[in-house]
Amino acid sequence: MSETEYGLEDVIINQNVAILIDGNNIERSIHSITKNNNSMLNFDTLIPKLLDNRGLNRLVYFREGKNISSKLRERLHYNFHGSVRPCHKSADIPLSIKATQLATKVDTIIIMSGDSDYIELVRHLISEGVRVEIAAVENTTSQMLIDEADYFHAITSEDWFTLNPKPQKKGTRKKTSRKTTKKD
Repeated sequence: MSETEYGLEDVIINQNVAILIDGNNIERSIHSITKNNNSMLNFDTLIPKLLDNRGLNRLVYFREGKNISSKLRERLHYNFHGSVRPCHKSADIPLSIKATQLATKVDTIIIMSGDSDYIELVRHLISEGVRVEIAAVENTTSQMLIDEADYFHAITSEDWFTLNPKPQKKGTRKKTSRKTTKKD
């Protein structure tokens, strides 16, 4: 049967979605798969794929540390009105707080992490009537987390790219000083 026979062309999807990203977890997963620390998510293709005709209400990228790429910050802001939040330690607590704050404002929360620390958060959000989806690299994701969620989006090699480091120009290498001691 085709979509017209089912009447699917008349279905209007009207869901508000929040995407909350545990940046360190996703980055470590991709780096472990690619064996390359220059691999990163391609948000321009991944976010529309995750939304799948639903509306984006909020996108927040949580990352441990203060050294967050200004290019990433600008790209998420301009393309998705997203924000980047540095975390003091891990993203678990700030992401969980944001998820509970958003629970009454959205229909679906997509958590981008494979960390089993989010199992209780997923259970809580579902009990509050929120659809919870997990997006992560499958072989680095807790099976319990996948089982608790309403849906699992596997992040695959189609969803990331690897930057080739720029070759250093001759003569621009930093000189290292060596301390020498005089023998008497």
